Amino acid sequence: MQVIRFEQQDTVGHIVLANPPKNLIASNFSNSLKQAVHEASEADIRALLVRAEGPNFSQGGDVLDFLEKSANQFRTFIAECNQSFRALEALQIPTVAAVRGAAFGGAFELALACDFIIAAEDAIFRCIEASVGSAPVAGAVQRLAERIGRSRAARYAMLCEAMSGTTAGQLGLATQVLPSSDVEAAALKFVQDLATGPTRSYAAIRTLLKAWSGGGVPSADAMILDVTMALHSSEDARRGRTARAEAIRKGIEPPKIAFTGR
Repeated sequence: MQVIRFEQQDTVGHIVLANPPKNLIASNFSNSLKQAVHEASEADIRALLVRAEGPNFSQGGDVLDFLEKSANQFRTFIAECNQSFRALEALQIPTVAAVRGAAFGGAFELALACDFIIAAEDAIFRCIEASVGSAPVAGAVQRLAERIGRSRAARYAMLCEAMSGTTAGQLGLATQVLPSSDVEAAALKFVQDLATGPTRSYAAIRTLLKAWSGGGVPSADAMILDVTMALHSSEDARRGRTARAEAIRKGIEPPKIAFTGR
């Protein structure tokens, strides 16, 4: 059963969690996500939206499925989930998660693998692993620490406290926080705007952020010229500079530019 699918609408890709109402993470989730991310990586898209059908982004792992796995089977399953999450992070386009309802455990980690999170006010993000004697296995601890600080990451990962969408916005984890009924439309508008932006510039910015994440400011500084100088001769850069120069000559604010991604 394909519980996750990839869709393309113009230059926007969609990875859709399609097993409502819980969208639980089980063996078929891992296989379907791997295929969806693979399709996204090969598609001619300039931004990607991760969203869910039904009331919940995902209520996390299917415990009954997990109990049937041996230690080696579970390790392989988790390793495959991690590969898909990291492949999502490795895409050269901006990624956005639209979160309504529950985003528990691995689903929280899936959202954290995206560049931006658009959340419902009443969405619930929760690391649940420590409550059953485990720990987050797909990146939540370190990615929470990166986004909201070490002490807050420890609090939410160790105590398994629920974080509302509103709190996620206050902490800087969520980019936008809206009523649940508005999340899908707002996330789609956000990702469509990204899809008309300077795609190569976005890729460079994402690369620098990854370098900073792995080695701090010195690591990002060491590669900044190699990453950014190729943009100088790009079609988008020429278009952007020309529009800005014309606006300056006219004494007006530069208009918003629809970039080509080249």
